[in-house]
Amino acid sequence: MRAPISVIIPTLNAQEHLGPCLMSLMPGLEVGLIREVIVSDGGSRDDTVELAKAWGAEVVDGTASRGAQLARGCAVAQGRWFLVLHADTQLRDGWVGPVIKHLEHHKAGWFNLAFDDGGLAGRVVACWANLRSHCGLPYGDQGLLLPAALYDRVGGYPSQPLMEDVAIARALRGQLTCIDAVAVTSAVRYKKQGWLRRGTRNLWTLARYFGGVCPKQLADTYRS
Repeated sequence: MRAPISVIIPTLNAQEHLGPCLMSLMPGLEVGLIREVIVSDGGSRDDTVELAKAWGAEVVDGTASRGAQLARGCAVAQGRWFLVLHADTQLRDGWVGPVIKHLEHHKAGWFNLAFDDGGLAGRVVACWANLRSHCGLPYGDQGLLLPAALYDRVGGYPSQPLMEDVAIARALRGQLTCIDAVAVTSAVRYKKQGWLRRGTRNLWTLARYFGGVCPKQLADTYRS
C-alpha cells in the first residue's frame, strides 16, 4: 500500500527555513508515512526552488498568494491525506506516533504550537494560539493534517492572499481535533515587530476579516 500522506508546503523566498522544515519530516519518510512532498512556490528569487528539488520535492509554480499556492499544491497531491505545513514550521521529534493514531479517524487535525525562540512572550502567545485552536480556529503555522476527501468536501483552500487558514478552519468547524504533537514555528517576525505589536495586529486583522473586509485589502494593509 502506498504511503498515505502528501505534504504541501507554500513557499516564497524561504531558503533559510525550508531545509529544517523538510528535515523534520524525515521520521515520517523512514516509517513509510509520507508519499510525496509538494512545494508550491510563489515566485521565489532566492534558492528556495533549487533547495526543494535537491531534497526530492515536487515543485509547482504560480502567483504569490498563499491560498492559491496551497490550492495548487493540493490539486496535484496524490495522497489520501494532506499535511499542510508552512516553510518556517518544523514538526518536533515524536510526531510520528500521534500522526499514525490520527490517521485512524476522519477528522482534520492541528498541532500544538511552540516558538523556536521567544521566552516568556513566546510561551504566552503559543498558549493563546492553542486555546484559540481548541475553540475551532487553528492558524496555518500550526500545521493541518486532513483527509483528502474531507478537503474536497469543504471546497479546499480559497484563492486568497491572507486568512486562507481561517477560511478553511471555519469550513472544517466540527471536524477539527488536536494532534498530540508540536509544531515549532519561527519567532523571527514576532521578534522583529514586537510580540505585543504583532499579536495585536493579528487580532485586529482577524476581527476585520470576520467583519467582512476582503482578504486582498487585508493583505495590502498587513504587508504595509
